[in-house]
Amino acid sequence: MSNKESKNYFSSDFKLGILGGGQLGKMLLYETRKFDIYTKVLEATEDAPSKIACDEFVLGDLMDFDAVYNFGKQVDVLTIEIENINLDALEKLESEGVKVYPPSKTLRTIQNKARQKLFYQDHNLPTAEFSRFAYASEIKDSVDNGGIAFPFVWKAAQFGYDGQGVKVVRNFSDLENLPKGECIAEKMIPFKNELAVIVVRNPSGAVVTYPVVEMEFHPEANQVEYVICPARIDAKVAQKATEIALQVSEKMQHIGILAVEMFQTHDDEILINEVAPRPHNSGHYSIEASYTNQFEQHIRAILDLPLGSTASKVAGIMVNLVGAEGYSGPVVYENMEAILKLEGVTPHIYGKKQTRPFRKMGHVTIVNKDITVARRIAQEVKETIKVISE
Repeated sequence: MSNKESKNYFSSDFKLGILGGGQLGKMLLYETRKFDIYTKVLEATEDAPSKIACDEFVLGDLMDFDAVYNFGKQVDVLTIEIENINLDALEKLESEGVKVYPPSKTLRTIQNKARQKLFYQDHNLPTAEFSRFAYASEIKDSVDNGGIAFPFVWKAAQFGYDGQGVKVVRNFSDLENLPKGECIAEKMIPFKNELAVIVVRNPSGAVVTYPVVEMEFHPEANQVEYVICPARIDAKVAQKATEIALQVSEKMQHIGILAVEMFQTHDDEILINEVAPRPHNSGHYSIEASYTNQFEQHIRAILDLPLGSTASKVAGIMVNLVGAEGYSGPVVYENMEAILKLEGVTPHIYGKKQTRPFRKMGHVTIVNKDITVARRIAQEVKETIKVISE
């Protein structure tokens, strides 16, 4: 196909493949529709949020070699909206000339938390001290022998997401019900702020960064409650965070979007927590607040197009809509009219028909010239809308 050389992506026979059909895919598809780029999506469930928005929907398991390989053979460029996919299939596709962004090599580093942490260590990138264990049962011995001390953060090496596969361990009884497999135990960092920087890189080497955002977390669910842009931090700290994020991106040779989550310690050191090689929760505010939102930027990057402005038009705050505790079943969004009356409020509903406690069901963006006002309205949104079931 001649488009390997030219950039005739628009209203043409070029095909973009997306592995994963969740809400991130759905929001990517808003942008491919804007540009009239033909899309194919692979996902394991019929009720995937992306299904309504793509040109072709293929049912298949993202961890299955044949499903991913056969899907990849039918597209010109392949991208992801989730990291947990069959990397052997991606490697084979790359060897046969399919463009895969982000590259499988980057995904291999990121997909496993232990490997990701070792990468930071090997490349002198600042991160919390950690120990790696092949089996969770080895942790107790390490504590007994003085290798690690309570409290620490346990993380499953594979397949953790949205607060799953992460637990604060304060004593021996917290160790009892941990999943058995490979994991890391990370020194618990007392921090002042959790920050994130989104870095975008295209194959030609152009790189842009979004402003530093700060994340406020839900104490129980270990999920982000608010993302605030710009972060309310000193300019020197913001510059340090941006520089570290750029180093991570460069050393990982990542293509597309890379979200770098970081801790700001009480003495203003910056430590890398983890990265995500795809559009990310910390960038959702950009749909309303930025000149170029993160999803359009990802499309521009993987197609090697010029990257757009990452500047914000206004301050933006994002509130996650997650299933309320005690409710499971067909979803109901209570008090939607009340939040729609508030200034600068835009809800995004992901299209998941069933709710359960802490499941990500949508998000709401609040924009305002004044970040203090935006934060106040965000609080009101948070306290007003409820994600419950019938």
